[in-house]
Amino acid sequence: MDGSQDGVQIGENKFISKATVLSHLKTYNLYYEGQNLQLRHREEEEELIIEGLLNIFWGLRRPIRLQMQDDHERIRPPPSSTSWHSGCNLDSQGSSTDTDGQQTLEQSPPTLEVTPPDSKYDDNVETDEEDSETSAQLLRTKSDAGVLRRGQRRSPSDQRKIRRHRFSINGHFYNHKTAVFTPAFGSVTNVRINSCMTTPQVLRVLLNKFKIENSPEDFALYLVHTSGERVKLKRTDFPLVLRVMQGPCEQVCKVFLMEEDLVEEVTYDVAQYIKFEMPVLQSFITKLKEEEDREVQKLRRRYNYLRCIIEKQLRGLPEGAKCI
Repeated sequence: MDGSQDGVQIGENKFISKATVLSHLKTYNLYYEGQNLQLRHREEEEELIIEGLLNIFWGLRRPIRLQMQDDHERIRPPPSSTSWHSGCNLDSQGSSTDTDGQQTLEQSPPTLEVTPPDSKYDDNVETDEEDSETSAQLLRTKSDAGVLRRGQRRSPSDQRKIRRHRFSINGHFYNHKTAVFTPAFGSVTNVRINSCMTTPQVLRVLLNKFKIENSPEDFALYLVHTSGERVKLKRTDFPLVLRVMQGPCEQVCKVFLMEEDLVEEVTYDVAQYIKFEMPVLQSFITKLKEEEDREVQKLRRRYNYLRCIIEKQLRGLPEGAKCI
């Protein structure tokens, strides 16, 4: 098929010429110049491939379920240079290479039970100010008493219990009580995809990114326009190409993640009336009803007139005559 050879597929049996896609892509990248939302493209075996980040807005009404553990069962989050506990983590790492005596101390049971990053995440309820100041001073001096005191805050059984009730989503740790929640409506996230990925594949990438247990079949992607028009992307559509063709401005059109069974499509004709107030809509309905009544009366008068003519012609026929 000629269209499939020199065009870019946007859906089932739907193709757009490469020149048109590249023109829209150029406009798209100019809009996001200097930002990480710019898209790259290349050609492989005469096929145009676009890749980059796609913004997706949350539009869920029902809660989602998060995995209780990562796939690799990672317990400790990586140290962050911007986090307030990073100094403690670096200090604890540095203490392992100072002296042989300190290396022996770190292999003792108290320091193996609790590490600085875990103790900060586990202690959601802070102790009194005196206890916090004492712990900070003891940590800076790296004294034996400081290590022992920090190790006495949590018993091994408590540590194991906390680990069982913790999980991470995209590298951030939460309590197990928040494993079911609804993302804020209209908040945005992004996923790195390419133009060869269909709607179910994009959904799977998004759910895997946030460790969501729900099935991709429960959700759908929608193109939501400022006018109120809402178009559901089919399973055979390619979201990244469609995003490029819609233009870069998210004030005009956004890609929303919504429930498969709770959201309906809104056509352009219907979308024109959505943002009107109820009294205005009611007046529209009244006028449409009046127009409908007038059309009905016209049809009735027309067919009454035709009936009269037919009956008159039938009465003028001689007896025994047949209608042809």
